[in-house]
Amino acid sequence: MVVELMSSRDRTRAEELIKLSGLRFEKNYETLAGVFANGDLVATAARERNILKMFAVRDDFQGGSILGELVTELVRSGYNAGHQSFFVFTPPRNVPSFQSLNFTPLINHHMVSLLEYGNGLANYLDKHRHLVHKGTNGAVVVNCNPFTLGHLYLIEEAAKRVDHLYIFVVREDRSIFPFDTRYKLVTEGVQHLRNVSVLDSSEYAVSGVTFPSYFLKTDDDAQTLQIELDLILFAKHIAPAFNICKRFIGTEPYCRTTRLYSEAMHHVLAPFGLETIQLQRKQHDDGVISAFRVREALRREAFETVRRLVPTTTFDYLRSREARGIMDNLRTHQRRH
Repeated sequence: MVVELMSSRDRTRAEELIKLSGLRFEKNYETLAGVFANGDLVATAARERNILKMFAVRDDFQGGSILGELVTELVRSGYNAGHQSFFVFTPPRNVPSFQSLNFTPLINHHMVSLLEYGNGLANYLDKHRHLVHKGTNGAVVVNCNPFTLGHLYLIEEAAKRVDHLYIFVVREDRSIFPFDTRYKLVTEGVQHLRNVSVLDSSEYAVSGVTFPSYFLKTDDDAQTLQIELDLILFAKHIAPAFNICKRFIGTEPYCRTTRLYSEAMHHVLAPFGLETIQLQRKQHDDGVISAFRVREALRREAFETVRRLVPTTTFDYLRSREARGIMDNLRTHQRRH
């Protein structure tokens, strides 16, 4: 019988079992489940939002029904929390076990496989089928925290080079500006462009925040792998569905993570027939336009500087009553993204 592990003692037991299995224990989870036999914890796993992780089953209990029981309990708790589909990142050797439990492989990498439980990806693609265009199509994937003239320049230049441009706004809410606001500002900022579509990335931009690294030895491995998985997921599933053959990105002088991502795009996407096109970032005064510069100016209430860095639609929002909560948060929040 699967039970939720709630006491500190049970949590310690789970951590020990996970480490004995050669994995790392991650403190971020919403549900930690386990199976006991004769008073001993013999299996455990956890759920963080819609990510199932830290599966560990004692050697003498493997090959039975315990893995399925853990998955069933975690999926049940996930459904109760409002999630409709679930992901598991696991070493390739474990793929058959999860396939037998109705998980569908999305990515097979030599270090890790990504599988999905439910029809999330199929439903996402079907929902946007009406936006599919023939011809030479391109894509940009943006966070826009907030939407700046730099983002607009990248999108306008990319749109000139393709028949249709898809703008995927990252849903993951790890920014000062929440997803709904970022999506709204992008949509309003590009409404003058006739050959673009703005889409929610949904669950299909692999976030460094939710990517579990419990099966990896170092955090550096995790960052590199997360970038590669994100790009492979895009190339294998998203790009073919929208007839995308070009991926656009701006140069990155500040953020190391974004720069690593840019560098990886060239060698990861090419085998899938996708061309990476890097465009020079738009300059203003003494440097490139960036969302970081905008946020710094907002913290100083330097609105004339902000006005020169963002489209009118973004500036009008920033000066509205609707943005007051975000402005308050900016005064105490210090992150580059």
